[in-house]
Amino acid sequence: MSLQPIREEIDRIDRQIIALFMKRMECSQKVAEYKRENGMSILNTEREQVVLDKAAQEAGIYGDAARQLYTAILELSRSLQHDLLDSGEALKHEICAAETELPCQDSKVVCFGVPGTYAHQAAIKAFPDCTPDFCASFQDVFSAIRSGEADFGIVPIENSSAGSVMDVYDLMLKYRFHIALAVDIPVNHVLAAKKGAVVSALKQVYSHPQALTQCSDFFRSRRHLSAESYLSTAAAAKMVSESDDTAIAAICSEQAAQKYGLEILMRGFQNAPHNTTRFIVISQKLYIPPDAEKISLCFSLPHTTGSLYSILCRFAANGLNLTKIESRPMPQSSFEYLFYLDFTGNISHPKTLQLMGALSEELQEFSFLGNFREIRTV
Repeated sequence: MSLQPIREEIDRIDRQIIALFMKRMECSQKVAEYKRENGMSILNTEREQVVLDKAAQEAGIYGDAARQLYTAILELSRSLQHDLLDSGEALKHEICAAETELPCQDSKVVCFGVPGTYAHQAAIKAFPDCTPDFCASFQDVFSAIRSGEADFGIVPIENSSAGSVMDVYDLMLKYRFHIALAVDIPVNHVLAAKKGAVVSALKQVYSHPQALTQCSDFFRSRRHLSAESYLSTAAAAKMVSESDDTAIAAICSEQAAQKYGLEILMRGFQNAPHNTTRFIVISQKLYIPPDAEKISLCFSLPHTTGSLYSILCRFAANGLNLTKIESRPMPQSSFEYLFYLDFTGNISHPKTLQLMGALSEELQEFSFLGNFREIRTV
């Protein structure tokens, strides 16, 4: 038996499907016009549920597949209606009003930790002519931005080996500040202690929890060492330098060890040799440079089957590459989640702007967090 006759039959069916799909989309255009004239909302969840249930029922044993197929068709149909009605006017106005360049001079910048942290390095990369102030916690950085005490804040968002910094994601979802820039900083930890200390005599090693996680193999191989959480890597180095105890050490950057006069006992012991932390520059104002390459947004979804899939297929239909997705519990709600999404793109692209406009009207808790470039250092 040859596959050729079957393939020819499939080709004939596909031509029919395409023709019918085009007719269906033409009907969607007519629906859009009717909704415009009558001031109706584009999203009609009750009608869509009826269509999905009917497709699943009529498809018999292929019911689940039919539901998935029609979910995509409905999303594309709704997307077309949004384009025709030019949805998202408020968001588009905000984007058009965004400034294109960060004011590097006379800007008040705050970052997490103390002088010598990796955040300090990120601040210098982002604002070479600025002397940043330092905050004891991530919350303090966000509070300084909210109060107007600072124009920009520098916080870590994720690490290539330890993963996302969840405290920062929670604060981003709480405050909904804009991301103006991202800076990737190579992380090369050292073990530093007071002069005269030796590794075999150490008892406690202090550092930020992310740094301790990034060096977990080191602690597994040295059971006599206790890993102790501290505010930041540089704060741990500062604390060790001010102590008379030679049985404690800090995991920090080489710059921090030098700044606080510590002796470097070990290098190159982190789990991943190519360890990088991504920092973001946050601001209440929206900045979108012409060479922006990444978009961040957040939103919530109804607690229904396929709700996330239906949104993600819209990104696929527009050829957009997702690079990050996180879900965080919504405060004071039961098993409801906020989603944080990163994808590559520039909001000046008409299709991308139309998609953001459509999502801004459809999704609850939607926030456009920014379209920014990323500074990558080696």
